[in-house]
Amino acid sequence: MRTRDTNKEEIVKQKAIEMLVSQGVEGFGMNRLAKESGVSVATLYIYYSDKEDLIRKIGIEIGKNFFEEMLVGFSSEMSFVDGLRKQWENRSKFAIIFSLQTTCFELLKHSTYGDAILAEITTDFKQQMSLFITNAIEKKELLPITFEVFWSIAYGSLYSLLELHREGKSMSGKPFVLTQEIQDEAFNLVIKALTP
Repeated sequence: MRTRDTNKEEIVKQKAIEMLVSQGVEGFGMNRLAKESGVSVATLYIYYSDKEDLIRKIGIEIGKNFFEEMLVGFSSEMSFVDGLRKQWENRSKFAIIFSLQTTCFELLKHSTYGDAILAEITTDFKQQMSLFITNAIEKKELLPITFEVFWSIAYGSLYSLLELHREGKSMSGKPFVLTQEIQDEAFNLVIKALTP
């Protein structure tokens, strides 16, 4: 039986992420991945039982990293403004530093693999965020609104700005970089919309 080589495994994961982002789930194949990674197809099956297993495991690993990062320095007991600010900081930091992984995770989250991936990784995060929102409403720091409306207002503008940053241009085609000043401007408007 062949043994696992962690260096090869990391190369395979990185190439898989690159290929998923550039070719999508439908265009992704094990033979092409093996070729791009410089390994045999048989080597891939040391690490993963099949294509679905590989995609699911990569999605879970990225997702765990993402949601762990979202909780760094965050507490459900924080004031609403401080807690949401920490979420914005953590989300923007992760999305900028790990741009390829973030794009891959978003792609997988909205694919047929999404539910299986999210079921494995979001439990603690969901509990912390639910408690945070409940506390903020009870302390009258947050308007009582449905979760979907909350999420779209709380994070929609941040994700739009991060997408413009990733593309490097604004909607008008001008160069764009997400600065702290721009992020603060958007954050302050979000706080106005969500607080009593």
